[in-house]
Amino acid sequence: MNIEIIPIAVKKLQKRKIRQEWVIDAVKNPEQVLEGYGYREVAQKKIIINEKQYLIRVVYERNDSKITVVTAYVTSQVERYWKKEEGNEN
Repeated sequence: MNIEIIPIAVKKLQKRKIRQEWVIDAVKNPEQVLEGYGYREVAQKKIIINEKQYLIRVVYERNDSKITVVTAYVTSQVERYWKKEEGNEN
């Protein structure tokens, strides 16, 4: 499936110093996918930067032929966004 990062998202990634490879990896290999607003989904993946754990969150829309990345950000507040499954603390 094709992954497109819209131009405004590319600018945000550059400003936030987020590598496009991280975004693509999070969409292709997410650890979690949550329901976002409207028809959007949020792919989440834990990453290590400078020996500290962070969470990359990628907001995207999916249709039959492609995934369109709307925005992405990295946060240190992993526990805030990570959805724990019942009976699983990971």
